Amino acid sequence: MADDNLVPEPQDSVYQSVQRALGDEEAAKKVMMNPNLAGSVGKTDETADTCGCGNDHGACGCSDSGNDEPDIPLKAIDDIGRATARDVQEALHQVIDPELGIDVVDLGLVYGIEIDELGRAIITMTLTTPACPLTDLIEDETASVLAGLVEEFRIDWTWTPPWSIEKITPEGQAQLAALGFNFDNLPTYGA
Repeated sequence: MADDNLVPEPQDSVYQSVQRALGDEEAAKKVMMNPNLAGSVGKTDETADTCGCGNDHGACGCSDSGNDEPDIPLKAIDDIGRATARDVQEALHQVIDPELGIDVVDLGLVYGIEIDELGRAIITMTLTTPACPLTDLIEDETASVLAGLVEEFRIDWTWTPPWSIEKITPEGQAQLAALGFNFDNLPTYGA
């Protein structure tokens, strides 16, 4: 006789499956918060090879010296289907500083990106000068490029440390050089 129950038996949730596979509730919670940690569960701090930003170089927010990306601290609680801080950084390459025509990441204006536990992006950013009247325009462009990527975002404007041309990435310098900006003839101060 066929099974008369038309309602299927409940299946394990993803969390329950991860917990059963790992055999440890705390490890399962960590992996559910950040699936990138799955490869490092059960390893000691000395042997862990994946951090919260998804790279294989230690602790979240660290810098990968072999990477061409700017050294922006990225902090994210990664979740399945949720944007990461690296995704937000990539999107910010589309936000162009209207005065110089270079994106805010390559110009060195982005100091940090954090994705909180609710998936909201918190971007720490500066401008080339505190008197710059373009904060609203940059916030509008940021909202446009982050639409559909994150539910909410906030820009925390900061003036510490002050922006300087040393913060421009090599890609940004190449873009400015193409516009006629000459880094070799800049005056040097101090020292």
